[in-house]
Amino acid sequence: ACICAKNKRVINCRMIDGVCWCDSVGSRVSVNCETLTSKCLLMKAEVTSSKSGRREKPKDAFEDTDGLYDPECENTGIFKAKQCNGTTCWCVNTAGVRRTDKHDEDLKCNQLVRTTWIIIEMKHAERNSPLNTESLKKFFRDTITNRYMLDGRYVTGVVYEKPYITIDLKQNSSDKSSGDVDIADVAYYFEKDVKGDSIFHNNMLNISIDNEALRFEKTVVYYVDEIAPEFSMKSLTPGLIAVIVVVIVAIVAAIVVLVSSKK
Repeated sequence: ACICAKNKRVINCRMIDGVCWCDSVGSRVSVNCETLTSKCLLMKAEVTSSKSGRREKPKDAFEDTDGLYDPECENTGIFKAKQCNGTTCWCVNTAGVRRTDKHDEDLKCNQLVRTTWIIIEMKHAERNSPLNTESLKKFFRDTITNRYMLDGRYVTGVVYEKPYITIDLKQNSSDKSSGDVDIADVAYYFEKDVKGDSIFHNNMLNISIDNEALRFEKTVVYYVDEIAPEFSMKSLTPGLIAVIVVVIVAIVAAIVVLVSSKK
């Protein structure tokens, strides 16, 4: 037996050739505990366990508004391009985030579209003075490269505009080698750490800048895919649609009044 230091949501841990391997909860897929577990397997494990989602963003950047769901994963651990909940289906990107409207089971998702840019935006708690920018940049770069084992070339920016901290992770499929961790998995581990729900086994992330602990009020993750998402008007919330309808009715009424008064 062994302990999976990088994933607490596992069972049946054993040593194989000096490496700790465990079965991911909910899927029984074997994971190597010396590297990060894929986001798809982590989400599936969390759903299984629970049964007992700033700076001006690129125009195609979108949030995960659906939150946690029970995903279908390939044997390799990546998300299947098509995800369903009962008879409702949708297409996802490599981060498992919905990128189309929801449809019936006939929906075709021809490919798993790659998320090439992830923007993590955090707002720290109110403070009198700003943080030291260089110390802050060094902390987050070191944390991402050491704790989550992401090659530093994929951390393309750490920007501080009090009280917002923005981290950019960029990784094209052509850049990523087989041994590299995926930016979607890194972002998921990091988001869990920041929110105090670490996936690591007994290893909470202490976010401290110049020996001062940092508290966050809000963390939002945005995703930019290599192909723009395919949302339509149907994906608007009923409340927003109601507002649009009221505005249109008001404009029509104004035109009617104007025409009547001219008569």
